[in-house]
Amino acid sequence: MEVILIYLAAGAVAGLIAGLFGVGGGLVIVPVLVYVFSTQGISAEIIVHLAIGTSLATIVFTSLSSVRAHHKRGAVRWDLFWKLTPSIVVGALIGSVVADWMPSSALARFFAIFEWLVAIQLLLNIKPKPSRTVPGKLGMSLVGNGIGSISSIVGVGGGTMTVPFLVWCNVAVHHAVGTSSACGIPIAVAGAVGFMVMGWDATSSLELGFGYLYLPAFLGIVAASILFAPLGAWIAHRLPGEKLKRLFGLFLFCLGAYMFFSA
Repeated sequence: MEVILIYLAAGAVAGLIAGLFGVGGGLVIVPVLVYVFSTQGISAEIIVHLAIGTSLATIVFTSLSSVRAHHKRGAVRWDLFWKLTPSIVVGALIGSVVADWMPSSALARFFAIFEWLVAIQLLLNIKPKPSRTVPGKLGMSLVGNGIGSISSIVGVGGGTMTVPFLVWCNVAVHHAVGTSSACGIPIAVAGAVGFMVMGWDATSSLELGFGYLYLPAFLGIVAASILFAPLGAWIAHRLPGEKLKRLFGLFLFCLGAYMFFSA
């Protein structure tokens, strides 16, 4: 019962984060799952992979709930979504293959470094200046591949990269956040499928494990996240988020430290 409550709490936080910042919540979900899985006696060799694959699967539903709320407010640029999606899918599939090749400790440290970079961005309020237009087909393909592959490797929805990129391309912040939420769907679907396929043999002895996806954790997180994502989107459209972002940055820095030093 205690483990289920942890999954529900992680899902609630992930949903709020998805709505507030346009990210899929994986920055919180992955460290929480790594800790919980370690207390359940799951093999250390697959814990990080299992956490990332499960995180990606939950982000499908977190993003659906979040993008629905943003779409109602007209904050999703669907034209940009369709330009990025094909290359995002390819990148996410490639990322799942790369992650499968990485030892668990290396994957944990890669995640930690990524989380620290996001934390620094939030703490120092680093923002790209709107200084260019949206690139052409080749440029969007390269960007989509990069966002998709890195997001898949670390189990996130890509908002920490998609939002700054779109803002840099003179897309309004609220539109960037809403569009980022939509882009999280193809990232999560392709990444989750890749992790399930790549981890099928590695988790054959794990009950209720489907490749690198652990069903009990998935269900608990999804149940809470889909309820809280619209609340996060509602808050994002009404409150200035600078102080909140800095507090979140400190929280991410601590989570990154846990991932790095526990690997």
